[in-house]
Amino acid sequence: MLRTCILIIVLFLFSGFQKTKKQVDYHLLIGTYTTGKSEGIYVYRFNTQTGKFSYESKAAISNPSFLAIAENAKNVFAIEESANNKGTINAYAFDDIKGTLTLIDTQSSRGDHPCYVSTVNNYVFAGNYTAGSLSAYQLNKDGSLIPPGQVIQHTGSGPDKARQEKPHVHAVVVAPDKQYLLATDLGIDKIKVYKIGNDKVNILTSYSEVSIDPGGGPRHLAFHPNKKWVYLVQEIKGQITQFSYNNGTLKQLQNFTMVAEGSTKKIGAADIHISADGKFLYASNRGDYNEIVIYAVNPTTGKLSLKGRQSTLGKTPRNFAIDPSGNFLLVANQNSDEIVIFKRNQQTGLLTPTGTKIEVGNPVCLQFVKAK
Repeated sequence: MLRTCILIIVLFLFSGFQKTKKQVDYHLLIGTYTTGKSEGIYVYRFNTQTGKFSYESKAAISNPSFLAIAENAKNVFAIEESANNKGTINAYAFDDIKGTLTLIDTQSSRGDHPCYVSTVNNYVFAGNYTAGSLSAYQLNKDGSLIPPGQVIQHTGSGPDKARQEKPHVHAVVVAPDKQYLLATDLGIDKIKVYKIGNDKVNILTSYSEVSIDPGGGPRHLAFHPNKKWVYLVQEIKGQITQFSYNNGTLKQLQNFTMVAEGSTKKIGAADIHISADGKFLYASNRGDYNEIVIYAVNPTTGKLSLKGRQSTLGKTPRNFAIDPSGNFLLVANQNSDEIVIFKRNQQTGLLTPTGTKIEVGNPVCLQFVKAK
């Protein structure tokens, strides 16, 4: 009897120890535009159980409008979104204890207005929006970039002469298999797929492409956790397109509209994310909407069904992020200088305002990193 009691106590204590070891604190890295109040990249500590946050540090840089975290979480890559051949990719060492960034390298993105950066293994990729090109670099062991890198130029145009007068590469997303890079081009209504190789100069080779309905304006992509579906948000038309994905090949399956039937409001669809359990998809819409559109995902077909619409309680929700626990969704409202925090119901997918926000000038990118 005594041995049984001791065993129960030990199991209870072990269980409690395991609970205390659960990761709850993360660093929240915030990319911004520095044309207003912001001075660069900001780092906050965020508790995924309570939603509380605290300031940690900042790194001065002009227009770091998109960030990418290395797989080892020891390096952070930020683009500097500038014109006149001044766009850059900046490599930082990241202290995951203190939450501080140390600049170790800066290289040209080799194109105007880079707006997206991604990384996998020992490579980093950037999409140059105005130039209509993408660049690729190999990395040294410390995370610095090896020049000269590679530049791939897109060609063509689309039917919207105001927005699609030439190519506009937007997102450069690494597939879950780590073998392919998907580049969305808003200007030519295509997703181009590139094979990632191991050549130091010709890192990417053209593999396949898929076109969407003319005038849609491909912007961001999200892979479903099952890795066989990809969802594209179209900035101009405000639509979401589902594709099947298989070894670098995309096949369009179906379209879903983000806007209510008959609405004549200005559209500005921006970002798209899927919950870690694959049950819900979220997409942001700027323009006159300023909302997050919430969908349930059919587990068999991937078809979307509208669950609700949540005001972002601010202006121009460009980027947003679901925290790693799935408890909260944070929205970067670019033109109201704030990140609004919503509680997320993991059963229904719906969002509830917490009444709290992080005040940051022109926030446009949110990334989480484990804190030690």
